[in-house]
Amino acid sequence: MLDRRSFVSSGAAAFALGLLGRPASAQNAKALQLSQPRPFSWDGLVADAQALAGRPYAQENRLPKDVLERIDYDAHGKIRFDTDYALFKDGPGAFPVTFFHLGRFFQVPVHMHVLENAGGDVFSREIVYDSAYFDMPADSPAKQLPDGAGFAGFRFQESRLGDQAKLDWRKNDWVAFLGASYFRAIGELYQYGLSARGIALDVALPDRPEEFPTFTRFWFEPPKDDTTVVVYALLEGPSVTGAFRFVMQRKAAVIMDIEQRLFLRRDVGRLGLVPLTSMYWYSETLGARGIDWRPEVHDSDGLALWTGGGERIWRPLNNPAVTRASQFNDRAPKGFGLLQRDRAFDHYQDGVMYDKRPSLWVEPLGDWGDGSVQLIEIPTDDEIHDNIVAFWVPAAPATKGSSYSLRYRLYWQAEEPFPGPLARCVATRIGRGGQPGQPRPQGVRKFMVEFVGGTLKDIPFGVKPEAVLTASSGSFSYVFTEAVPNGVPGHWRAQFDFTPAPGNNEPVDMRLYLRNGGVTLTETWLYQLQPG
Repeated sequence: MLDRRSFVSSGAAAFALGLLGRPASAQNAKALQLSQPRPFSWDGLVADAQALAGRPYAQENRLPKDVLERIDYDAHGKIRFDTDYALFKDGPGAFPVTFFHLGRFFQVPVHMHVLENAGGDVFSREIVYDSAYFDMPADSPAKQLPDGAGFAGFRFQESRLGDQAKLDWRKNDWVAFLGASYFRAIGELYQYGLSARGIALDVALPDRPEEFPTFTRFWFEPPKDDTTVVVYALLEGPSVTGAFRFVMQRKAAVIMDIEQRLFLRRDVGRLGLVPLTSMYWYSETLGARGIDWRPEVHDSDGLALWTGGGERIWRPLNNPAVTRASQFNDRAPKGFGLLQRDRAFDHYQDGVMYDKRPSLWVEPLGDWGDGSVQLIEIPTDDEIHDNIVAFWVPAAPATKGSSYSLRYRLYWQAEEPFPGPLARCVATRIGRGGQPGQPRPQGVRKFMVEFVGGTLKDIPFGVKPEAVLTASSGSFSYVFTEAVPNGVPGHWRAQFDFTPAPGNNEPVDMRLYLRNGGVTLTETWLYQLQPG
């Protein structure tokens, strides 16, 4: 079956089931079939989404399920979009659009439209699916789908223009929308990794299943320059409808300005706005412990928070024994993100380049009010599953008839876009507590937490920063700080033992930062430890 590793492991050169465009040929006369034009506007899309929310959810008539089921992993991998049919392959703009085919794992038809101006008005024309757009074997079950069936998703290819065309656009893409409301982009290190979503509903609730609304329609605006593309989308699901506008820039990294209007059809238990989804199996925190040959395996290693009050927080990710939800209350946050801070190839030893996976940062545009960033960590025993979700949850209950208007900016790049003056946490390591050569106390954990850069580089010679530690329960011992003996300026670590409170089996929340003379030197390290 389709697994996550095959989906993202090959980077920009091979994304999603190996659906690469074939090499360029001289077939420039091919063209997409378009429907008759209909008026389009952003206000009209919002009004349509609101009107849909007032009606019962009704899925589009499904395509022949027996045909879709036969387009399995192998059959889907043999279907390749013919890039001579790419939208905008001759302009305007720099980035052609190609499309993903439906199949067993992508059965919901998604309808694509291109916008055009006529006499000052904007019109929409649907791109009518035709199997001729795809290279496929003569006996492929996909040939049995009807014209107009729709697509599974789309992607923007790399630039086709002059000096910008550093990569063959027919074989390399930089953003892709595929499956439910998922989308992803590459950073300046030219790798895919974690995903974003339009919305996350009822994630990890004990009394109801998670819901996965779908982007059912997209509209592509003809580009006005060679770095920016604009896409509109309609979101539909049993509990929600929504209108989205994506303004996406391909520069050294990928930056997206997103506006969304959401309308609830019914009550939602956990309304996750601006959700980020990633994979964390294990890292240097606990190591592989003999379960795998690689030192680390993860797309992201921590959640970073920049609170409305200005505090910088780093929360290393966990792979817990049971699903855990953490809540970080805030008002008008400045930003948050799932980051990949460890960039050393030797720490992964894997040709899928986990060291180059992008970090994803959310910058709120406007005041989001009261709410919380929530982090969901789900157990996994392999790298093929996304098991980490982070999102913003408004403080007010998400009830039927509620609406939400939100603007934000996503940064897909190597590091967070707004680094502060404080030192960053770069490693968390856990082992047995106690002292070498002495009997190790039962249940005691030793922590090594490393910080580097920022104001730590200005510590006078001979001065040691103070470790400020707190925990929701339990006690600390053997607490001290030291410079990491690797010659890197401003690289320090705090070491301490932690003893859980007797009889406590609940997760313990820890907090640590370094200071000197009352001056904070580092971001705040948060960690959740499960005793035992």
